[in-house]
Amino acid sequence: MGLASFLKSRLVPAELDQQIERIRKPIGSLGYDPWGYNNEAIKYGFSLTRQIYEKYFRVQASGVDNVPAEGPVLIIANHSGQLPLDGLLIGYALASRKDNPRIPRAMIERFFPTVPWLGNLLNEMGAVLGDPVNCAKMLENNEAVIVFPEGVRGSGKLYRDRYQLKRFGNGFMHLAMKYNATIVPVGVVGCEETIPAIANIKPLANALGVPYVPVALPVILPAKVHLNFGPPMHFDNTEIPEEQVTERVEAVKAEISRLIDKGLSERKRLF
Repeated sequence: MGLASFLKSRLVPAELDQQIERIRKPIGSLGYDPWGYNNEAIKYGFSLTRQIYEKYFRVQASGVDNVPAEGPVLIIANHSGQLPLDGLLIGYALASRKDNPRIPRAMIERFFPTVPWLGNLLNEMGAVLGDPVNCAKMLENNEAVIVFPEGVRGSGKLYRDRYQLKRFGNGFMHLAMKYNATIVPVGVVGCEETIPAIANIKPLANALGVPYVPVALPVILPAKVHLNFGPPMHFDNTEIPEEQVTERVEAVKAEISRLIDKGLSERKRLF
C-alpha cells in the first residue's frame, strides 16, 4: 500500500469515499475539472467537514430533498458569520443526503482567491469565483450552485444586525430565468453566532484591500446550526421589465426570511 492509499484509508471513511464516488463529476486526465474541482481532495475535505457538521455545529437540516436530483439549480441562502461556513454546511448537507446526493458549486467572494493557499483549496472543494459568467457556465453544465445574493453585505454584517437580510441583487434571477434553473431558498440560522462581530475596522480593511476587518473573538464558537431548505421555486423566461424581475427577487427573499424565522423558532438554545 502506497503512502497516499495509507493516508486515505486512515482519513477518509469507506462509506464517505463510496458516497463521493457515486456523484463523481466530469474531470480531466489530471483529476481536475476546468474550475479546479478535484474528486480526491473533496473526500479529505468532507471527512473533516463531517466532524464539523455533526459534532461541532450539530447541524439540523430539513427539506434538503427539495433540491432536485438533476438539472440546473440555484440554492439561494442568507449569508453570515464572517467566514463561508454557511456554504460549506449547505454543500455537505446536499452531498451527504441518502438519495440522489449532489456536490454543489459555491460562488465565493473575489478576495478569497487572493489569500495564499485558500483560493486553490476552495477551488478543489468545488468553489468558483462569484462571477456571473462562471455561474452561467455552471448552470449550462447542469450544476447545483450555491449563491448568496447579499454578498459581503451579508457575511460581514455585525452581530446587532443578525438575521436582518441585506439587499439582494437581481443577477441570480436573470440567470435562473435564462437557464430555466430551479431556485431552492435556504434559511441559515446559527452561523451569525459562530463569529459575532461588534465592529468593522474600515480603514484597515481598505488598506488591506479586503471587504471588512471585523472586531471579534479570534475563535469560531460552536453554535448549533439549522438549515431549512424551502420548496423549489420556478420562474419563466418571459421578457419582463426590471421592476418585475425585482419583484421576483423579493419573493425569494421573503421566502428566505420565512425560513430564517422557522429556524429561529425551532432553536432551543444558541450552543
